[in-house]
Amino acid sequence: MKSNKNILSVLLNKRHKGRTISYTLVVAAWIILTVLQRGGHVSSLIAGLLVPITCYMVAALGLNLNVGISGELNLGQAGFMSVGAFTAVCISGYLAASIPAAPLRLAIALIGGAFVAVIFGLVIGIPVLKLQGDYLAIVTLAFGQIIKSIITNMYLGFDENGFQFSFVQNTTELAPGGKMLLNGPMGATGTQRIATFTAGVILVLIALMIIYNLIWSKSGRAIMAARDNRIAAELSGINITNTKMLSFVVSAGLAGAAGALYGLNYSTLVPNKFDFNTSILILVYVVLGGLGNMNGTMIATVVLVLLPELLRSLQDYRMLIYAVVLIVIMLITNNEHLKTWFKSIRSKQADSRKEAA
Repeated sequence: MKSNKNILSVLLNKRHKGRTISYTLVVAAWIILTVLQRGGHVSSLIAGLLVPITCYMVAALGLNLNVGISGELNLGQAGFMSVGAFTAVCISGYLAASIPAAPLRLAIALIGGAFVAVIFGLVIGIPVLKLQGDYLAIVTLAFGQIIKSIITNMYLGFDENGFQFSFVQNTTELAPGGKMLLNGPMGATGTQRIATFTAGVILVLIALMIIYNLIWSKSGRAIMAARDNRIAAELSGINITNTKMLSFVVSAGLAGAAGALYGLNYSTLVPNKFDFNTSILILVYVVLGGLGNMNGTMIATVVLVLLPELLRSLQDYRMLIYAVVLIVIMLITNNEHLKTWFKSIRSKQADSRKEAA
């Protein structure tokens, strides 16, 4: 009995409470939705959105690490997602014959997509993180647009003679039995759909584990110190560039993994899917959920992905209602009187727990 109390006290203390709630929410949602799906109580519309929701959730969690914890505005999250998505599609297509087991091929593709996104994060981060404020946002936005344009003009296929690559003009000539992996503006077509909701939930849990362990580590404290006061952090011996680079690269890797899962959920994927609007949409999930608040980010992602689809029957008015809901949420979440009221409620609850103890 005493050991159980010790475990609960550890799980619910200041350091572990947030992650305990996050893991509980994700696992509970997976159990409930899996049971409902097997019982046939989930509509085809909701079932089709389960994997995309987990993908956007992972990308938003990674961006929250970059924007909320590190304090750097990144508008290139869709670019990293596109890198991970098309890398994973190519890996899965190439390994389809040699690795018929879908779960193993999915795991390899996710790792590959995340790894390539990390490499791009390093390459972009070295010059970009020397900038601050609006300049950083503009450069990351430009990166997302450049990546989209590059993939739009790429042609990649393979046959018995190996890989064939061309750019802008399609000059590939595949032997019989060959397969095109990337087909310019048409993107990736004929992709085997191997992404699953369970894989998405596992990816969300891994993302949460990485983020929480980083936040509560020495490097995480250095990241937050550099965010709060750059000059004081430098005087304390913290390498600002390295701390910013760490959060930026981790955010890019999570976006790449999210994009990889997203890409393998559709038989056809076009580069235009990962445009500027996608980056802004992910940023909206983060802002509405609360900067640095991982639980709020997950809840905001679920609500804002489902809301436009649930309002689709209204057709002419659904985007208007969606915009009004966004404005109302922003006003509520940034209302100082409500924040003060919630803080007073929490302080009263804490006092009552102390008195009971």
